[in-house]
Amino acid sequence: MKSGVLIIVSGGVMVICGLIMFYGIQSIPQIEPVQKDFFRAIKHAGTFIGLLGIGVTLAGFLLYLINRNQAPIHEDYVHSDVNK
Repeated sequence: MKSGVLIIVSGGVMVICGLIMFYGIQSIPQIEPVQKDFFRAIKHAGTFIGLLGIGVTLAGFLLYLINRNQAPIHEDYVHSDVNK
């Protein structure tokens, strides 16, 4: 597997984990005041991981584009009308 594809997949996993951490906290009906700071830290970490995942995915996509196999350059500069 190429490194660009592997980085794209890991970035996608990071985004999904960040979304789970961010939105999973909102599904808890009641949070006690003692636990509020802990869950707020998890929510902020989810935001951070999700945004990092977007950056990693973009970097993997660019790496994939850079490492693609390019078509060989055909250097035929002689025009067919010149030899007549």
